[in-house]
Amino acid sequence: MNNYKELIVWQKSMYLVEMVYQLTALFPDEEKFGLTNQIRRSAVSVPSNISEGAGRNSKKEFRNFLGIANGSLNELTTQLELASRLGFTTDEHKLKYAVQLGDEIQKMLYSLINKFSQI
Repeated sequence: MNNYKELIVWQKSMYLVEMVYQLTALFPDEEKFGLTNQIRRSAVSVPSNISEGAGRNSKKEFRNFLGIANGSLNELTTQLELASRLGFTTDEHKLKYAVQLGDEIQKMLYSLINKFSQI
């Protein structure tokens, strides 16, 4: 499973990172080292863990990193919800799309985790 760039889940999670950076660029300056930083780190963690797991020696290790990516995705969607509730974004449409994309990525991660649990 070394060619992680061919995984659609990795490609979509990279797009999600781009969206998150665009969204958080509009957050208040005082959140630069707070929620903005945390949201970005959570987003980056998703494709990073997918790629790291794909480079490991076993499918069991890959499955473990997919689980970590899934946890980061849960963290990200919670933080995006918080940012919305606090009124940090002016683009609610893009924020909702990011959350929907996160849901789609999560389904893909669950599918891969289940696939590698059968092995």
